[in-house]
Amino acid sequence: MDGLDCIPHVLREYALVADGERGALIDPQGCVAWMCAPRWHDDAVFGALVGGGGQYQVVPADPWHVWGGYYAPGTLIWHSRWSTSDTVVECREALALPADPHRAVLLRRVLAGDDPVELLVRCKPAADFGRADVREVERHGDVRTMRSGPLWIRWSGAVDGRVRVDAGQHHDFVLEISDRPFDGPPPDPRLCWQETEQGWRERVPDCVDMLVPHDSRHAYSVLNGLTSADGGMAAATTSLPERAKLGSDYDYRYAWVRDQCYVGEAVAAHQPHHLMDNTVRFVAERLIEDGPDLRPAYTVTGDQIPDQRELDLPGYPGGTDRVGNRVRHQFQLDVFGEALLLFGAAAEHDHLTAEAERAIGIAIDAIEQQWRKTEDGVWELDDRSWTHSNLTCVAGLRRTAGFMMTNRCTTLADGILAETSRTSLHPRGHWQRSLDDDSVDAALLLPALRGALPADDPRSIATVRAVREDLGRDGYVYRFRHDDRDLGAAEGAFLVCGFWLALAEHQHGDAVTAARRFERNRASCGPPGLFTEEYDVRQRQLRGNIPQAFVHGMLLECSARLARDWSA
Repeated sequence: MDGLDCIPHVLREYALVADGERGALIDPQGCVAWMCAPRWHDDAVFGALVGGGGQYQVVPADPWHVWGGYYAPGTLIWHSRWSTSDTVVECREALALPADPHRAVLLRRVLAGDDPVELLVRCKPAADFGRADVREVERHGDVRTMRSGPLWIRWSGAVDGRVRVDAGQHHDFVLEISDRPFDGPPPDPRLCWQETEQGWRERVPDCVDMLVPHDSRHAYSVLNGLTSADGGMAAATTSLPERAKLGSDYDYRYAWVRDQCYVGEAVAAHQPHHLMDNTVRFVAERLIEDGPDLRPAYTVTGDQIPDQRELDLPGYPGGTDRVGNRVRHQFQLDVFGEALLLFGAAAEHDHLTAEAERAIGIAIDAIEQQWRKTEDGVWELDDRSWTHSNLTCVAGLRRTAGFMMTNRCTTLADGILAETSRTSLHPRGHWQRSLDDDSVDAALLLPALRGALPADDPRSIATVRAVREDLGRDGYVYRFRHDDRDLGAAEGAFLVCGFWLALAEHQHGDAVTAARRFERNRASCGPPGLFTEEYDVRQRQLRGNIPQAFVHGMLLECSARLARDWSA
Protein backbone atom coordinates (compact mmCIF):
# COMPACT_ATOMS: atom_id res chain seq x y z
CA MET A 1 0.00 0.00 0.00
CA ASP A 2 1.34 3.47 -0.91
CA GLY A 3 0.29 6.84 0.50
CA LEU A 4 -2.43 7.14 -2.10
CA ASP A 5 -4.35 3.92 -1.61
CA CYS A 6 -8.01 4.20 -0.61
CA ILE A 7 -8.74 1.48 1.93
CA PRO A 8 -11.96 0.89 3.88
CA HIS A 9 -12.49 2.71 7.17
CA VAL A 10 -15.07 2.24 9.90
CA LEU A 11 -18.19 4.23 9.05
CA ARG A 12 -17.87 6.66 11.94
CA GLU A 13 -14.79 8.19 10.25
CA TYR A 14 -16.41 9.23 6.96
CA ALA A 15 -17.50 12.81 6.37
CA LEU A 16 -20.23 13.81 3.91
CA VAL A 17 -20.32 16.72 1.51
CA ALA A 18 -23.57 17.12 -0.43
CA ASP A 19 -25.53 19.69 -2.43
CA GLY A 20 -28.97 18.04 -2.63
CA GLU A 21 -28.40 16.39 -6.02
CA ARG A 22 -25.52 14.14 -5.03
CA GLY A 23 -23.10 13.52 -2.16
CA ALA A 24 -19.56 12.34 -1.54
CA LEU A 25 -17.98 10.49 1.38
CA ILE A 26 -14.47 11.55 2.34
CA ASP A 27 -12.27 9.34 4.48
CA PRO A 28 -9.50 10.26 6.99
CA GLN A 29 -6.83 9.92 4.29
CA GLY A 30 -8.41 12.61 2.13
CA CYS A 31 -9.85 10.10 -0.32
CA VAL A 32 -13.24 10.64 -1.93
CA ALA A 33 -14.25 7.07 -1.28
CA TRP A 34 -17.76 7.31 -2.71
CA MET A 35 -19.60 9.61 -5.08
CA CYS A 36 -22.37 8.96 -7.59
CA ALA A 37 -22.86 11.46 -10.41
CA PRO A 38 -24.52 13.37 -11.75
CA ARG A 39 -27.24 12.40 -9.22
CA TRP A 40 -27.77 10.17 -6.21
CA HIS A 41 -29.12 7.15 -8.10
CA ASP A 42 -26.55 7.26 -10.92
CA ASP A 43 -23.46 5.07 -11.08
CA ALA A 44 -20.48 5.90 -8.89
CA VAL A 45 -17.44 7.70 -10.27
CA PHE A 46 -15.55 7.06 -7.03
CA GLY A 47 -16.36 3.58 -5.77
CA ALA A 48 -13.66 2.58 -3.30
CA LEU A 49 -16.25 2.26 -0.52
CA VAL A 50 -17.55 -0.96 -2.13
CA GLY A 51 -14.29 -2.07 -3.72
CA GLY A 52 -14.77 -0.24 -7.00
CA GLY A 53 -12.41 2.00 -8.94
CA GLY A 54 -12.08 5.72 -9.26
CA GLN A 55 -9.98 7.76 -6.89
CA TYR A 56 -9.57 11.37 -5.79
CA GLN A 57 -7.21 11.98 -2.93
CA VAL A 58 -5.50 14.99 -1.38
CA VAL A 59 -3.36 14.20 1.66
CA PRO A 60 -0.13 15.48 3.30
CA ALA A 61 3.02 14.00 1.80
CA ASP A 62 4.40 13.56 5.30
CA PRO A 63 3.35 9.99 6.16
CA TRP A 64 3.48 10.83 9.87
CA HIS A 65 0.12 12.48 10.42
CA VAL A 66 -3.12 12.08 12.34
CA TRP A 67 -6.61 12.99 11.17
CA GLY A 68 -9.30 15.25 12.52
CA GLY A 69 -11.95 17.49 11.08
CA TYR A 70 -15.08 19.57 11.55
CA TYR A 71 -17.95 21.19 9.68
CA ALA A 72 -18.33 24.93 9.36
CA PRO A 73 -21.45 25.56 11.52
CA GLY A 74 -24.74 25.29 9.67
CA THR A 75 -23.15 23.83 6.53
CA LEU A 76 -21.84 20.68 4.93
CA ILE A 77 -18.52 22.41 4.26
CA TRP A 78 -16.09 19.92 5.75
CA HIS A 79 -12.58 20.74 6.98
CA SER A 80 -10.28 17.72 6.83
CA ARG A 81 -7.47 18.44 9.29
CA TRP A 82 -4.14 16.66 9.64
CA SER A 83 -1.42 17.23 12.21
CA THR A 84 1.96 16.24 10.79
CA SER A 85 5.38 16.13 12.40
CA ASP A 86 5.96 19.74 11.31
CA THR A 87 2.67 21.57 10.86
CA VAL A 88 -1.13 21.46 10.64
CA VAL A 89 -2.83 21.11 7.25
CA GLU A 90 -6.50 21.72 6.47
CA CYS A 91 -8.42 20.86 3.33
CA ARG A 92 -11.75 22.63 3.01
CA GLU A 93 -14.21 20.51 1.01
CA ALA A 94 -17.70 21.08 -0.39
CA LEU A 95 -20.02 20.40 -3.27
CA ALA A 96 -20.74 23.79 -4.77
CA LEU A 97 -24.03 25.65 -4.43
CA PRO A 98 -26.27 26.41 -6.18
CA ALA A 99 -26.43 22.82 -7.38
CA ASP A 100 -26.92 21.91 -11.03
CA PRO A 101 -28.68 18.54 -11.53
CA HIS A 102 -26.49 17.84 -14.56
CA ARG A 103 -23.10 18.96 -13.20
CA ALA A 104 -21.41 18.27 -9.90
CA VAL A 105 -18.72 20.72 -8.79
CA LEU A 106 -16.50 19.39 -6.00
CA LEU A 107 -14.38 22.08 -4.35
CA ARG A 108 -11.22 21.33 -2.37
CA ARG A 109 -9.09 24.12 -0.91
CA VAL A 110 -5.88 23.28 0.96
CA LEU A 111 -4.81 25.82 3.57
CA ALA A 112 -1.25 25.89 4.86
CA GLY A 113 -0.57 27.21 8.35
CA ASP A 114 2.66 28.75 9.56
CA ASP A 115 4.77 26.37 7.51
CA PRO A 116 4.70 25.25 3.87
CA VAL A 117 3.16 21.87 3.14
CA GLU A 118 3.70 19.21 0.54
CA LEU A 119 0.65 17.33 -0.71
CA LEU A 120 0.22 14.05 -2.48
CA VAL A 121 -2.57 14.39 -5.06
CA ARG A 122 -4.30 11.96 -7.38
CA CYS A 123 -7.50 12.38 -9.38
CA LYS A 124 -8.66 9.46 -11.49
CA PRO A 125 -12.47 9.38 -11.67
CA ALA A 126 -14.12 6.53 -13.56
CA ALA A 127 -17.77 5.98 -14.45
CA ASP A 128 -19.73 2.75 -13.92
CA PHE A 129 -18.45 2.21 -10.37
CA GLY A 130 -14.88 2.62 -11.55
CA ARG A 131 -15.09 0.08 -14.35
CA ALA A 132 -15.33 2.45 -17.34
CA ASP A 133 -12.25 3.50 -19.25
CA VAL A 134 -11.00 7.06 -18.80
CA ARG A 135 -9.43 9.01 -21.64
CA GLU A 136 -8.02 12.49 -21.68
CA VAL A 137 -9.67 14.78 -24.23
CA GLU A 138 -7.48 17.84 -23.73
CA ARG A 139 -5.11 19.52 -21.32
CA HIS A 140 -4.36 23.21 -20.89
CA GLY A 141 -1.87 23.93 -18.13
CA ASP A 142 -3.29 22.49 -14.92
CA VAL A 143 -6.75 21.91 -16.42
CA ARG A 144 -7.55 18.43 -17.74
CA THR A 145 -10.74 17.40 -19.54
CA MET A 146 -11.61 13.69 -19.63
CA ARG A 147 -14.36 11.31 -20.76
CA SER A 148 -15.46 8.20 -18.90
CA GLY A 149 -18.54 6.32 -20.04
CA PRO A 150 -21.34 8.87 -20.50
CA LEU A 151 -19.64 11.50 -18.33
CA TRP A 152 -17.57 14.58 -19.04
CA ILE A 153 -14.97 15.30 -16.35
CA ARG A 154 -12.80 18.38 -15.86
CA TRP A 155 -10.20 18.83 -13.12
CA SER A 156 -8.52 22.13 -12.40
CA GLY A 157 -5.66 22.85 -10.02
CA ALA A 158 -2.94 20.27 -10.56
CA VAL A 159 -1.71 17.25 -12.40
CA ASP A 160 -1.16 14.01 -10.50
CA GLY A 161 1.75 14.01 -8.10
CA ARG A 162 2.89 16.59 -5.57
CA VAL A 163 1.70 20.11 -4.88
CA ARG A 164 3.43 22.59 -2.60
CA VAL A 165 1.48 25.23 -0.69
CA ASP A 166 3.50 28.06 0.84
CA ALA A 167 3.00 29.11 4.45
CA GLY A 168 -0.15 31.14 4.96
CA GLN A 169 -1.42 30.42 1.44
CA HIS A 170 -4.07 28.19 -0.06
CA HIS A 171 -4.41 26.08 -3.19
CA ASP A 172 -7.69 25.25 -4.96
CA PHE A 173 -8.75 22.10 -6.77
CA VAL A 174 -12.04 22.07 -8.70
CA LEU A 175 -13.52 18.86 -10.09
CA GLU A 176 -16.53 18.99 -12.43
CA ILE A 177 -18.52 15.91 -13.43
CA SER A 178 -21.32 16.33 -15.97
CA ASP A 179 -23.57 14.35 -18.27
CA ARG A 180 -23.20 17.16 -20.83
CA PRO A 181 -20.18 18.74 -22.55
CA PHE A 182 -18.71 21.77 -20.80
CA ASP A 183 -19.76 24.97 -22.54
CA GLY A 184 -17.48 27.48 -20.84
CA PRO A 185 -14.26 27.89 -18.87
CA PRO A 186 -13.71 26.21 -15.50
CA PRO A 187 -15.48 27.96 -12.61
CA ASP A 188 -13.65 30.54 -10.49
CA PRO A 189 -13.03 28.80 -7.14
CA ARG A 190 -13.17 32.09 -5.22
CA LEU A 191 -16.65 32.82 -6.55
CA CYS A 192 -17.73 29.19 -6.03
CA TRP A 193 -16.77 29.34 -2.38
CA GLN A 194 -18.60 32.64 -1.87
CA GLU A 195 -21.80 31.32 -3.47
CA THR A 196 -21.58 28.05 -1.55
CA GLU A 197 -21.20 29.82 1.79
CA GLN A 198 -24.13 32.10 0.93
CA GLY A 199 -26.21 29.12 -0.16
CA TRP A 200 -25.76 27.43 3.19
CA ARG A 201 -26.62 30.62 5.07
CA GLU A 202 -29.92 30.71 3.19
CA ARG A 203 -30.70 27.02 3.69
CA VAL A 204 -30.12 26.46 7.42
CA PRO A 205 -32.01 28.34 10.16
CA ASP A 206 -30.80 29.56 13.51
CA CYS A 207 -31.68 26.92 16.10
CA VAL A 208 -31.11 28.86 19.35
CA ASP A 209 -34.65 28.00 20.52
CA MET A 210 -33.93 24.25 20.47
CA LEU A 211 -32.58 21.95 23.16
CA VAL A 212 -29.24 21.37 21.41
CA PRO A 213 -28.72 24.26 18.96
CA HIS A 214 -25.42 23.13 17.42
CA ASP A 215 -26.51 19.55 16.70
CA SER A 216 -29.90 20.78 15.48
CA ARG A 217 -28.27 23.09 12.94
CA HIS A 218 -26.08 20.20 11.85
CA ALA A 219 -29.16 17.98 11.41
CA TYR A 220 -30.74 20.69 9.27
CA SER A 221 -27.53 20.86 7.22
CA VAL A 222 -27.48 17.11 6.62
CA LEU A 223 -31.16 17.04 5.64
CA ASN A 224 -30.71 19.99 3.30
CA GLY A 225 -27.70 18.30 1.74
CA LEU A 226 -29.75 15.17 1.06
CA THR A 227 -32.75 16.98 -0.47
CA SER A 228 -32.97 17.55 -4.21
CA ALA A 229 -34.52 20.60 -5.84
CA ASP A 230 -37.22 18.14 -6.99
CA GLY A 231 -38.11 17.62 -3.32
CA GLY A 232 -36.89 14.05 -2.99
CA MET A 233 -34.61 13.20 -0.06
CA ALA A 234 -32.08 10.48 -0.82
CA ALA A 235 -29.11 8.83 0.82
CA ALA A 236 -25.58 8.64 -0.44
CA THR A 237 -24.73 4.97 -0.15
CA THR A 238 -25.51 1.42 -1.10
CA SER A 239 -24.76 -2.01 0.36
CA LEU A 240 -23.28 -1.00 3.70
CA PRO A 241 -23.84 -3.97 6.03
CA GLU A 242 -26.08 -3.93 9.06
CA ARG A 243 -24.43 -7.17 10.13
CA ALA A 244 -21.40 -8.73 8.44
CA LYS A 245 -22.15 -11.47 5.92
CA LEU A 246 -25.88 -11.64 6.63
CA GLY A 247 -26.95 -10.21 3.28
CA SER A 248 -29.17 -7.49 4.77
CA ASP A 249 -27.48 -4.80 2.70
CA TYR A 250 -29.56 -2.54 0.50
CA ASP A 251 -29.35 0.35 -1.92
CA TYR A 252 -30.60 3.48 -0.16
CA ARG A 253 -29.92 6.07 -2.87
CA TYR A 254 -33.63 6.76 -3.27
CA ALA A 255 -36.41 8.77 -1.66
CA TRP A 256 -38.57 6.72 0.73
CA VAL A 257 -42.04 8.25 1.07
CA ARG A 258 -42.25 7.29 4.74
CA ASP A 259 -38.86 8.81 5.54
CA GLN A 260 -39.83 11.99 3.70
CA CYS A 261 -42.91 12.25 5.89
CA TYR A 262 -40.94 11.60 9.09
CA VAL A 263 -38.54 14.40 8.22
CA GLY A 264 -41.27 16.79 7.11
CA GLU A 265 -43.16 16.28 10.38
CA ALA A 266 -39.94 16.70 12.37
CA VAL A 267 -39.15 19.99 10.67
CA ALA A 268 -42.73 21.18 11.21
CA ALA A 269 -42.27 20.60 14.95
CA HIS A 270 -39.72 23.43 14.83
CA GLN A 271 -40.87 25.81 12.09
CA PRO A 272 -42.31 25.79 8.54
CA HIS A 273 -38.86 25.51 6.98
CA HIS A 274 -38.62 24.97 3.22
CA LEU A 275 -37.64 21.34 3.86
CA MET A 276 -41.23 20.74 5.00
CA ASP A 277 -42.58 22.41 1.85
CA ASN A 278 -40.28 20.34 -0.37
CA THR A 279 -41.44 17.13 1.28
CA VAL A 280 -45.12 18.09 0.97
CA ARG A 281 -44.63 18.80 -2.72
CA PHE A 282 -42.77 15.55 -3.41
CA VAL A 283 -45.24 13.32 -1.55
CA ALA A 284 -48.28 15.07 -3.03
CA GLU A 285 -46.91 14.63 -6.55
CA ARG A 286 -46.35 10.92 -6.01
CA LEU A 287 -49.86 10.41 -4.64
CA ILE A 288 -51.45 12.33 -7.51
CA GLU A 289 -49.43 10.37 -10.04
CA ASP A 290 -49.78 6.86 -8.59
CA GLY A 291 -52.80 7.02 -6.28
CA PRO A 292 -53.46 3.74 -4.44
CA ASP A 293 -50.47 2.22 -6.24
CA LEU A 294 -48.11 4.57 -4.41
CA ARG A 295 -44.64 2.99 -4.20
CA PRO A 296 -42.67 2.98 -0.96
CA ALA A 297 -39.69 4.64 -2.70
CA TYR A 298 -38.75 6.57 -5.84
CA THR A 299 -35.72 8.27 -7.28
CA VAL A 300 -35.37 11.90 -6.18
CA THR A 301 -36.85 12.87 -9.54
CA GLY A 302 -40.00 10.84 -8.80
CA ASP A 303 -39.19 8.00 -11.19
CA GLN A 304 -39.44 4.27 -10.48
CA ILE A 305 -36.36 2.73 -8.92
CA PRO A 306 -34.59 -0.13 -10.70
CA ASP A 307 -34.74 -3.75 -9.68
CA GLN A 308 -32.02 -5.06 -7.40
CA ARG A 309 -28.86 -6.42 -9.01
CA GLU A 310 -25.24 -7.06 -8.06
CA LEU A 311 -22.13 -5.41 -9.48
CA ASP A 312 -19.50 -8.15 -9.11
CA LEU A 313 -17.38 -5.94 -6.84
CA PRO A 314 -15.92 -6.91 -3.44
CA GLY A 315 -18.36 -4.70 -1.52
CA TYR A 316 -17.71 -2.93 1.76
CA PRO A 317 -16.09 -5.45 4.15
CA GLY A 318 -18.81 -7.73 5.44
CA GLY A 319 -21.30 -6.37 2.89
CA THR A 320 -22.33 -6.81 -0.70
CA ASP A 321 -22.41 -4.68 -3.86
CA ARG A 322 -26.13 -4.35 -4.58
CA VAL A 323 -27.77 -1.55 -6.54
CA GLY A 324 -31.48 -1.13 -7.12
CA ASN A 325 -34.05 -2.17 -4.54
CA ARG A 326 -36.78 -4.78 -4.41
CA VAL A 327 -38.96 -2.41 -2.36
CA ARG A 328 -40.35 -1.16 -5.67
CA HIS A 329 -42.58 -4.26 -5.70
CA GLN A 330 -43.93 -3.83 -2.16
CA PHE A 331 -47.17 -2.38 -0.84
CA GLN A 332 -46.88 -0.51 2.46
CA LEU A 333 -50.12 0.76 3.97
CA ASP A 334 -48.63 3.11 6.56
CA VAL A 335 -47.26 5.51 3.93
CA PHE A 336 -50.80 6.76 3.30
CA GLY A 337 -51.27 7.53 6.98
CA GLU A 338 -47.87 9.21 7.15
CA ALA A 339 -48.76 11.33 4.12
CA LEU A 340 -51.91 12.55 5.87
CA LEU A 341 -49.89 13.38 8.99
CA LEU A 342 -47.42 15.35 6.88
CA PHE A 343 -50.16 17.30 5.14
CA GLY A 344 -51.76 17.96 8.53
CA ALA A 345 -48.49 19.39 9.83
CA ALA A 346 -48.32 21.67 6.80
CA ALA A 347 -51.92 22.75 7.35
CA GLU A 348 -51.16 23.71 10.94
CA HIS A 349 -48.56 26.15 9.54
CA ASP A 350 -50.95 27.32 6.80
CA HIS A 351 -48.61 25.81 4.19
CA LEU A 352 -51.04 23.34 2.62
CA THR A 353 -50.96 23.58 -1.18
CA ALA A 354 -53.77 22.89 -3.63
CA GLU A 355 -51.86 19.80 -4.82
CA ALA A 356 -51.61 18.53 -1.24
CA GLU A 357 -55.35 19.05 -0.71
CA ARG A 358 -56.00 16.95 -3.80
CA ALA A 359 -53.54 14.30 -2.54
CA ILE A 360 -55.36 14.12 0.81
CA GLY A 361 -58.49 12.80 -0.89
CA ILE A 362 -56.44 10.23 -2.77
CA ALA A 363 -54.78 9.01 0.43
CA ILE A 364 -58.12 8.72 2.26
CA ASP A 365 -59.57 6.72 -0.62
CA ALA A 366 -56.55 4.40 -0.62
CA ILE A 367 -56.84 3.75 3.13
CA GLU A 368 -60.55 3.08 2.88
CA GLN A 369 -60.05 0.61 0.05
CA GLN A 370 -56.93 -1.17 1.29
CA TRP A 371 -56.57 -1.09 5.06
CA ARG A 372 -57.77 -4.69 5.43
CA LYS A 373 -55.13 -5.98 3.00
CA THR A 374 -51.90 -7.60 4.12
CA GLU A 375 -48.80 -5.55 3.38
CA ASP A 376 -45.07 -5.27 4.07
CA GLY A 377 -45.15 -2.71 6.89
CA VAL A 378 -42.74 -0.18 8.26
CA TRP A 379 -39.80 -2.59 8.38
CA GLU A 380 -40.46 -4.02 4.90
CA LEU A 381 -40.92 -7.61 6.01
CA ASP A 382 -43.39 -10.31 4.99
CA ASP A 383 -47.03 -9.62 4.13
CA ARG A 384 -49.21 -9.33 7.24
CA SER A 385 -51.82 -7.09 8.78
CA TRP A 386 -49.34 -4.92 10.69
CA THR A 387 -50.72 -3.11 13.71
CA HIS A 388 -48.43 -0.12 13.26
CA SER A 389 -49.72 0.48 9.74
CA ASN A 390 -53.37 0.39 10.82
CA LEU A 391 -52.76 2.76 13.72
CA THR A 392 -50.72 5.14 11.58
CA CYS A 393 -53.69 5.41 9.24
CA VAL A 394 -55.89 6.13 12.25
CA ALA A 395 -53.51 8.92 13.29
CA GLY A 396 -53.46 10.41 9.80
CA LEU A 397 -57.25 10.31 9.51
CA ARG A 398 -57.70 11.97 12.90
CA ARG A 399 -55.21 14.69 12.00
CA THR A 400 -57.07 15.29 8.74
CA ALA A 401 -60.45 15.42 10.48
CA GLY A 402 -59.08 18.14 12.73
CA PHE A 403 -58.62 20.66 9.92
CA MET A 404 -60.97 19.41 7.20
CA MET A 405 -63.95 18.85 9.51
CA THR A 406 -65.03 15.67 7.74
CA ASN A 407 -67.06 12.96 9.43
CA ARG A 408 -65.79 10.48 6.88
CA CYS A 409 -62.27 10.57 8.34
CA THR A 410 -63.50 10.23 11.91
CA THR A 411 -65.80 7.33 11.08
CA LEU A 412 -63.11 5.49 9.15
CA ALA A 413 -60.54 6.06 11.91
CA ASP A 414 -62.95 4.77 14.57
CA GLY A 415 -63.64 1.66 12.52
CA ILE A 416 -59.97 0.82 11.96
CA LEU A 417 -59.14 1.43 15.62
CA ALA A 418 -61.99 -0.77 16.82
CA GLU A 419 -61.01 -3.66 14.56
CA THR A 420 -57.32 -3.34 15.41
CA SER A 421 -58.14 -3.29 19.12
CA ARG A 422 -60.17 -6.47 18.66
CA THR A 423 -57.42 -8.37 16.81
CA SER A 424 -54.07 -6.88 17.86
CA LEU A 425 -54.18 -5.92 21.52
CA HIS A 426 -52.00 -8.11 23.73
CA PRO A 427 -53.43 -9.56 26.95
CA ARG A 428 -50.92 -7.38 28.82
CA GLY A 429 -52.70 -4.35 27.38
CA HIS A 430 -50.09 -3.18 24.85
CA TRP A 431 -50.28 -3.20 21.08
CA GLN A 432 -48.74 -6.29 19.52
CA ARG A 433 -47.02 -6.39 16.15
CA SER A 434 -49.82 -8.13 14.24
CA LEU A 435 -52.77 -10.37 14.85
CA ASP A 436 -50.48 -13.42 14.52
CA ASP A 437 -47.41 -12.00 16.33
CA ASP A 438 -47.94 -11.07 19.97
CA SER A 439 -44.53 -9.45 20.51
CA VAL A 440 -44.02 -5.72 20.81
CA ASP A 441 -42.47 -3.41 18.22
CA ALA A 442 -40.84 -0.03 18.83
CA ALA A 443 -42.73 1.41 15.84
CA LEU A 444 -45.90 1.04 17.93
CA LEU A 445 -44.76 4.09 19.92
CA LEU A 446 -45.53 6.34 16.95
CA PRO A 447 -49.34 6.19 16.74
CA ALA A 448 -49.84 7.80 20.16
CA LEU A 449 -47.14 10.38 19.39
CA ARG A 450 -49.10 11.28 16.24
CA GLY A 451 -52.56 11.32 17.81
CA ALA A 452 -54.10 7.97 16.91
CA LEU A 453 -55.19 7.77 20.53
CA PRO A 454 -54.36 9.82 23.64
CA ALA A 455 -51.03 9.44 25.42
CA ASP A 456 -52.88 8.63 28.66
CA ASP A 457 -54.93 5.86 27.02
CA PRO A 458 -54.12 2.59 28.85
CA ARG A 459 -53.05 1.04 25.55
CA SER A 460 -50.53 3.83 24.97
CA ILE A 461 -49.15 3.62 28.51
CA ALA A 462 -48.82 -0.17 28.31
CA THR A 463 -47.04 0.04 24.93
CA VAL A 464 -44.45 2.51 26.21
CA ARG A 465 -43.83 0.25 29.19
CA ALA A 466 -43.52 -2.86 27.00
CA VAL A 467 -41.09 -1.20 24.58
CA ARG A 468 -38.95 0.05 27.45
CA GLU A 469 -38.87 -3.32 29.21
CA ASP A 470 -38.71 -5.68 26.23
CA LEU A 471 -36.69 -3.69 23.69
CA GLY A 472 -34.71 -1.16 25.74
CA ARG A 473 -31.13 -1.83 26.78
CA ASP A 474 -28.66 0.60 28.34
CA GLY A 475 -30.50 3.66 27.03
CA TYR A 476 -30.89 2.30 23.49
CA VAL A 477 -33.92 0.72 21.83
CA TYR A 478 -34.16 -2.17 19.35
CA ARG A 479 -36.89 -2.51 16.72
CA PHE A 480 -38.32 -5.85 17.77
CA ARG A 481 -37.15 -9.23 18.99
CA HIS A 482 -36.08 -11.45 16.09
CA ASP A 483 -35.69 -14.68 18.08
CA ASP A 484 -34.37 -15.99 21.40
CA ARG A 485 -30.95 -14.39 21.01
CA ASP A 486 -29.92 -11.32 22.95
CA LEU A 487 -31.24 -8.22 21.23
CA GLY A 488 -27.79 -6.96 20.24
CA ALA A 489 -26.84 -10.30 18.69
CA ALA A 490 -29.59 -10.08 16.08
CA GLU A 491 -29.04 -6.48 14.97
CA GLY A 492 -27.90 -3.13 16.23
CA ALA A 493 -29.96 -0.72 18.26
CA PHE A 494 -32.14 1.43 16.01
CA LEU A 495 -31.36 5.04 16.78
CA VAL A 496 -34.68 6.31 15.48
CA CYS A 497 -36.41 4.00 17.97
CA GLY A 498 -34.40 5.52 20.81
CA PHE A 499 -35.55 8.98 19.78
CA TRP A 500 -39.16 7.75 19.51
CA LEU A 501 -39.05 6.45 23.08
CA ALA A 502 -37.53 9.73 24.27
CA LEU A 503 -40.46 11.57 22.67
CA ALA A 504 -42.96 9.16 24.25
CA GLU A 505 -41.41 9.62 27.70
CA HIS A 506 -41.54 13.38 27.24
CA GLN A 507 -45.17 13.14 26.10
CA HIS A 508 -45.92 11.24 29.32
CA GLY A 509 -44.34 13.99 31.43
CA ASP A 510 -41.07 12.21 32.32
CA ALA A 511 -38.74 15.00 31.15
CA VAL A 512 -35.64 13.74 32.93
CA THR A 513 -35.78 10.20 31.52
CA ALA A 514 -36.57 11.58 28.06
CA ALA A 515 -33.58 13.94 28.15
CA ARG A 516 -31.24 11.18 29.32
CA ARG A 517 -32.37 8.85 26.53
CA PHE A 518 -32.08 11.64 23.97
CA GLU A 519 -28.52 12.40 25.06
CA ARG A 520 -27.57 8.73 24.97
CA ASN A 521 -28.76 8.28 21.40
CA ARG A 522 -27.53 11.58 19.97
CA ALA A 523 -23.99 10.66 21.05
CA SER A 524 -24.04 7.56 18.81
CA CYS A 525 -22.18 9.09 15.89
CA GLY A 526 -18.62 9.60 14.75
CA PRO A 527 -16.51 12.80 14.70
CA PRO A 528 -18.39 14.22 11.66
CA GLY A 529 -21.69 13.90 13.56
CA LEU A 530 -23.36 11.60 11.02
CA PHE A 531 -25.85 8.91 12.08
CA THR A 532 -26.53 5.54 10.54
CA GLU A 533 -29.68 3.44 10.98
CA GLU A 534 -28.16 1.12 13.55
CA TYR A 535 -25.64 1.38 16.35
CA ASP A 536 -23.64 -1.65 17.46
CA VAL A 537 -23.69 -1.03 21.20
CA ARG A 538 -21.10 -3.67 22.07
CA GLN A 539 -18.51 -2.53 19.51
CA ARG A 540 -19.57 1.14 19.58
CA GLN A 541 -19.71 1.20 15.79
CA LEU A 542 -22.11 2.58 13.19
CA ARG A 543 -23.95 0.07 10.98
CA GLY A 544 -25.84 0.43 7.71
CA ASN A 545 -26.48 3.39 5.46
CA ILE A 546 -24.67 6.65 6.24
CA PRO A 547 -26.09 9.17 6.77
CA GLN A 548 -29.64 8.07 7.58
CA ALA A 549 -31.97 11.01 7.04
CA PHE A 550 -34.81 9.97 9.33
CA VAL A 551 -32.43 9.63 12.30
CA HIS A 552 -31.22 13.19 11.78
CA GLY A 553 -34.85 14.22 11.38
CA MET A 554 -35.90 12.60 14.64
CA LEU A 555 -32.97 14.19 16.47
CA LEU A 556 -34.29 17.49 15.15
CA GLU A 557 -37.83 16.75 16.38
CA CYS A 558 -36.59 15.70 19.81
CA SER A 559 -34.51 18.85 20.10
CA ALA A 560 -37.55 20.95 19.24
CA ARG A 561 -40.10 19.16 21.42
CA LEU A 562 -37.92 18.47 24.47
CA ALA A 563 -37.15 22.18 24.68
CA ARG A 564 -40.79 22.90 25.62
CA ASP A 565 -43.83 21.28 27.17
CA TRP A 566 -45.39 18.64 24.92
CA SER A 567 -48.64 20.56 24.54
CA ALA A 568 -46.91 23.85 23.70
